Amino acid sequence: MNGIIWFRNDLRTIDNHSLYNACRESEKVIGVYCLDPRHYETTPFGFKKTEKFRTKFLLQTLHELQQNLLEKNIRLLIYYGYPEQLIPEISAKYQIDTIYSQNEWTREEILVEQEIRNLITVNWKTYYDQFLFHPDDVPFDDWGKIPEVFTDFRKQLEKKIRVRPTVSISAKPQSNLIEETTPIPGLEDLGIENFKQPEKTAFPFKGGEIQAKKRIKEYFWDSNKLSVYKKTRNGLVGKNYSSKLSAWLANGSISARTIYWEVQQYEKKIVKNEDTYWLIFELIWRDYFKYISLKHGNKLFKLSGILEKEYKWNQNPKALNQWINGNTPEHFVNANMIEIQKTGWMSNRGRQNVASYWAKEWEQDWRIGAAYFESLLIDYDVHSNYGNWMYNAGVGNDPRDRKFNIKRQAELYDADGKFQKMWLIPELF
Repeated sequence: MNGIIWFRNDLRTIDNHSLYNACRESEKVIGVYCLDPRHYETTPFGFKKTEKFRTKFLLQTLHELQQNLLEKNIRLLIYYGYPEQLIPEISAKYQIDTIYSQNEWTREEILVEQEIRNLITVNWKTYYDQFLFHPDDVPFDDWGKIPEVFTDFRKQLEKKIRVRPTVSISAKPQSNLIEETTPIPGLEDLGIENFKQPEKTAFPFKGGEIQAKKRIKEYFWDSNKLSVYKKTRNGLVGKNYSSKLSAWLANGSISARTIYWEVQQYEKKIVKNEDTYWLIFELIWRDYFKYISLKHGNKLFKLSGILEKEYKWNQNPKALNQWINGNTPEHFVNANMIEIQKTGWMSNRGRQNVASYWAKEWEQDWRIGAAYFESLLIDYDVHSNYGNWMYNAGVGNDPRDRKFNIKRQAELYDADGKFQKMWLIPELF
């Protein structure tokens, strides 16, 4: 039997069930990744779907994945092209019996997968592999029973289910390596100019599975920052106010389960406190938005959101220009917007404030803000991004429908103005 692992947002060798099962079940195993041209097109809101920051992080990730698979005698073929054209061609060439892939359920991914399924007749094996709590283990008979309120969701899952152990693979025999090799495109090949991150970026990290492990070592074991995570997570300046693991989680170069079990080890050997728990708490938030996405499907992308609330939303180009370029009356909003524009990163605190300002203060179409974040964020994750934007716009899961007091937020989280000065008066830094 011959199998393809079709990699998408699961770009790792450790704790990857598509890879694990392909290696157990198929005699010949090949990895395939398609850089889909649609991901580099301009969206209806006028932004490139994937801008330079996440693209660079992705290409770095692919380099590491290709190397890590090679060490297991598995070839990763990387192409720039449409999966629905490439996968059938590769399947025919290598007489593929089974395609292994991570389960995706948002509309664009479903359409591409359906197109491939219509074109070729092979076995398909898909795995829900991006969760902390596996969908087969959760205490809901169907997606419709998933609680709308995060606290209810969290309490039920924490009480009733255990996180599954991670899986790993052994090397395949040398004979598994096919002769065909493919070069990994550079930024320029994708129509993107090369660039250097500013030194003051809060996210100075590279993409890849090895880099994710390095970050865990640095943040957990070398600096012990995990033991103060809850106290520092609302920071704005520097690389260590939070774990920054979201970018590796987003493209699947590390799994939520791997992080969870590493926290358990840390709690055994160093300290167990509210701060260490809080990283797990954030992983549960991530799961929550994925389950909300499973429950509500395409409502995630609709103006009225999952609440189907009809507000009057505006689409003002002048407002968009001001917001994007940091020219609003609020310095705190401006500093955050310049940070994302220059680095592809913004703190969680910043994201909530600029989203609230755009949607609640200026009453602009929240989907424009979500599309802008999708374009720029290194750690863009469809479920968390659109879930959080709906939440902040009042059409999602916030039972209180709150609006941020931006000036008060700036006083609380940037009392000395260091962050605002860093991005608004750059010559000082």
